[in-house]
Amino acid sequence: MKASDLLVNCLENEDVEYIFGIIGSEVIDLADSLSKSEKIKYIPVRHEQGAAFMADVYGRLSGKPGVCLATLGPGATNLLTGIASANLDHSPVVAITGQKDLNVQHKNAHQYVEIVKVFEPAAKWSVQIKDANTMPEIIRKSFRVATSEKPGAVAIELPENIAKANTTTKPLSITQLPMSVPAEEFLREGARLLNQCKKPFIILGNGVIRQNAVKEVQTFIERLGCPAANSFMAKGILSKEHSQNYYSFGFNEKDYVLRGMEESDLLVVIGFDFNEKLPSEWNKKKVSVLHIDPLPAEVEEGYPVVGELVGNLKETLRLFLKEKIMSKPWVPIGELKKRIEDACFISKNAPTPTHLTIENLLHVIERLPSEQTVVISDVGAHKVAVARTLQPIHGNQLVISNGLASMGISIPGAIGAKLAAPEKTVIVLTGDGGALMNFAELETAKRLGLTFIIILLNDSMLKLEVEAMNKAFGENYGVTFSNPDFVQLAQSFGAKGMRATQITEFEEILVAAMNNSQEIFLIDTILQE
Repeated sequence: MKASDLLVNCLENEDVEYIFGIIGSEVIDLADSLSKSEKIKYIPVRHEQGAAFMADVYGRLSGKPGVCLATLGPGATNLLTGIASANLDHSPVVAITGQKDLNVQHKNAHQYVEIVKVFEPAAKWSVQIKDANTMPEIIRKSFRVATSEKPGAVAIELPENIAKANTTTKPLSITQLPMSVPAEEFLREGARLLNQCKKPFIILGNGVIRQNAVKEVQTFIERLGCPAANSFMAKGILSKEHSQNYYSFGFNEKDYVLRGMEESDLLVVIGFDFNEKLPSEWNKKKVSVLHIDPLPAEVEEGYPVVGELVGNLKETLRLFLKEKIMSKPWVPIGELKKRIEDACFISKNAPTPTHLTIENLLHVIERLPSEQTVVISDVGAHKVAVARTLQPIHGNQLVISNGLASMGISIPGAIGAKLAAPEKTVIVLTGDGGALMNFAELETAKRLGLTFIIILLNDSMLKLEVEAMNKAFGENYGVTFSNPDFVQLAQSFGAKGMRATQITEFEEILVAAMNNSQEIFLIDTILQE
């Protein structure tokens, strides 16, 4: 059997459904093998960065590794941003790249770059296949590494001569990893810490959603009766109306939630990833921490751990709830919850919106049927507003690039989302800067027959940088630009483009778009200050 055929067999064995990528000369053997697969659909994209972002969001929503493919040299390096983003956001991704023959890699060969070394700082594991007979082991290990906590990206390099080689090996069988849980003495110690404290404050991270532990966390929060807040990527664990929901934290300015944390005498941190926001930035008073996570706590001065419950979150919390844990209801001083609601435009009693601002736009999205909606936020000033204001009904209804915070993820991410969850309505929120980075992937979406809604926030600037420079220097430089006519640009790709300059106009268009499952809609919004 040709090694590239074996590689496809191994990917089929891992239940791979889609591979996103661009084929180059060094991966044509693999492309030929993929053409014969009845289980895997290869999806040609317009840029390798888009392929990596598609794999990232597909992996987040499906729970299975997203797979992307590129050739050597520039094809491989174009994947790098998306791979780093997936790795820092703990999304399972496997990237496969081509490479020159092993026998010319010691030379200054055309397009040769040591891709394994390039990817090493950006991935959980980066490896070259040097022998076709090792392929089953490498593929099985790659998928195991990509999905084990904390999930991330793996990069596999396939030299041309290895792809063409003959082999008699076969895919390895897949065995499930056992679920680990804390020993009884650690559970008892965790209960003791909770029972002796007076004001616990619960911090929720994306690990709760990744490990399907939302129901257990909700039960735990209601048992304690204390305040709880979430990271950007953990929104939706508690409903907007939940009395203990103190919303999101992790902002550079006006992070009012921190006042509740500072009043606490024990932070109960569940499934939080440090790369969202280092504890030293939100726990400056060094409040003691009860760490509940699949992995042991990282060592950080701002994270003074006094107890650890390490294991699968769902099973760990199920066992922990059997302990005798006393209720600890308390409310932070100064009507903090209401202050957060007012400052973040969450308040139920907010006036009826009239202007087309990002906050009012988000309120419109919230008012529409959203049980089956996924919102993908690109990176920019609007991402901060989304993290503050938008309150999804469930976890995993909001996708944000937060670890690497990479612009350009939203449009290709919508493709990954629709393939992972075709029954969902996908809404993209993107600035003009992020949109044009991967706008060409509209052709990919149209070719695949996918539909989603793009809300394009049009202000001809990198607003976060404009605000930062104006604050620091009283003026800005190099952060404004001109834009094409986005309505016409969308129409040239076969999408339906419309423009909104008033909030009522925006709502009418959005309602029409959500009721039309046959077209890609782009709503060009001219925001008002």
